[in-house]
Order: sequence, then structure tokens, then C-alpha cells
Amino acid sequence: PDSRPISTLATPHIDQGPDGPTTQVPDTQNCGYQWAYQDLPELSSSFQQSLQVLQPEAQGTAFAFGENCILPDGSIGGFLPMETDFNITLQVSDLNNESELGDWIVKVMQVITEIPPEQIVGPQPGRVSLTFQSGAEQKIVNFYINQYQGLPPGLSPAEIFQALQMPQ
Repeated sequence: PDSRPISTLATPHIDQGPDGPTTQVPDTQNCGYQWAYQDLPELSSSFQQSLQVLQPEAQGTAFAFGENCILPDGSIGGFLPMETDFNITLQVSDLNNESELGDWIVKVMQVITEIPPEQIVGPQPGRVSLTFQSGAEQKIVNFYINQYQGLPPGLSPAEIFQALQMPQ
């Protein structure tokens, strides 16, 4: 067997997120990587305000998903964002009304797509997690932004909901 070490490519870094420098830029030669999340408080605040224009009870946050650079001593040497993700909770009257749920998906996606690109971190399309609540019950829909954008034009709200419910 070949005993030479296998080299891998380092993840490219992004020096600054929308809320300022994420952390120091890591020396990628000495990193071990671990999945991580980083809050984006300014983006979350403006996103929440935009959602509450649609529904006063709406809740929403935005955060960066990526990797922490773990240095040989176990400390974190920096954060490398891969995508900006969104979590949303909305109140609905009927969890079985796919047309209503699809309407909400369209409205939320209009808010997300209006966010200026410079406020979005990471090179990959982000994920959207929508929680619909009705009383004590809830229904969750998870999808990637590019999945939504890739839907055929002309779908009804119910068809949009059904298409995003399919297993990925």
C-alpha cells in the first residue's frame, strides 16, 4: 500500500460577513474543520421586520452555516461561511390548506430574494426552514433557495407547496 499522505484542498475563505468581520482569517494549512453556525444579528433583525409586515406574529432568523477552523490545540481559528440559512415560523388557519401554505412560501421567498446580495454570506445557496403553526400543531417544510428558484413557472401555490414537500 502507498504510505504517502493524501492532500486535500483547503476551503476558500471569506474575510467578512454582513455583520462585520466573522473572526480572524484562519491559516487553512493547520485546520481541521467542524460544521458550525454563526448568528447574523443585523440581517435577522431586518428579516424579522420584513416578515412582520406580512404577519405580525411571524418569527424569522438568518444565520451563516459553514465550518469552524479547529487548530491543533483545539481552539477555533476562524469561521468559514458556506451559506446563509433562514428559519421562519408563521401562524396559519389550516395546516391542510396547501394553497394557503404555498402562498406563504411565495411571500417569504419574495422577502428573501429582495435581500441585497452583499448581506448574504457564503458561496452556496442557502436553506429555508418554514414552520407553519395552527394551534398546538405544526408542519415543517425545508428546501434550498435554488430548489425554489428552479420550480417551473406557472405553478399554483398548492403545487409549489407539494413540489417542495417532496423528499430531496
